[in-house]
Amino acid sequence: MQGNNLKDILADLECSSNNSTTFSENWSQGRSAFGGLAAAFAVTAMRKQLPQPQTIRSLMVSFIAPVPPGRVQVDARILRQGKNVSQCSASLFANDQIALQAMAAFGNSREAYRPPAQANKELPDRSQGISFSSHAKRLPHFLQYFDGCWIDGGMPFSGNYKPYLKMWVRHRQDLSNFPIEKLVAIADIPPPVLLSHFEKPPVPASSLSWSLEFVEAPESIAGEWFYLEFNVEGAADGYTQQSGKVFDESGRLVALTRQCMVYFG
Repeated sequence: MQGNNLKDILADLECSSNNSTTFSENWSQGRSAFGGLAAAFAVTAMRKQLPQPQTIRSLMVSFIAPVPPGRVQVDARILRQGKNVSQCSASLFANDQIALQAMAAFGNSREAYRPPAQANKELPDRSQGISFSSHAKRLPHFLQYFDGCWIDGGMPFSGNYKPYLKMWVRHRQDLSNFPIEKLVAIADIPPPVLLSHFEKPPVPASSLSWSLEFVEAPESIAGEWFYLEFNVEGAADGYTQQSGKVFDESGRLVALTRQCMVYFG
């Protein structure tokens, strides 16, 4: 089966007349595709509907069912096209069953008041972190396509719960032709922070819903590395909520994220 390289998977979808592509089991996370990959499919399909390129401003995703390896197809459409903002939707199908729904707002830049910029965040040294491969109690298949390290907290199955995580991440390949999808995939890398409480896998967990807001246009981000800080906002009855911030290499805030997740443990 083809579909190992993210650039090729997205290029296949970009050129497809029926918004379909194929990915391999290497992109799996348990029974399903890595959520950042599935969300990127929806973004590509929605972006294709726009008559002219526009910057993405927000993305909302509902993970409905597992997305098994193989061929997927996306039904995307423009819900409303305004003078500056386009509202789009996408439904991802696997084995003829709906597995994901997404909505996105794309908007043109306009002259508007902008508060004084905050100083860029001072970021920790990557060399001080613990690489993904060095903490491999349960390393999802898809992480082979990323470089990264844990800086503090949130390492799954460490048996040392902290209500936050900090990490560095980058793609292992050049995705400059897909700047939005590049950032979408990065922003979904963090696992449920709550999994750091447990000592041994498996503890099944998955996202139910996800929102991502783009503070800066993905096309404006030149670097490859991203720094992520995520915090647990709540956890009860088998559900957990976490929020996060994504920074570029210079310490500039580029995205805000929030997820509702389910866990069994």
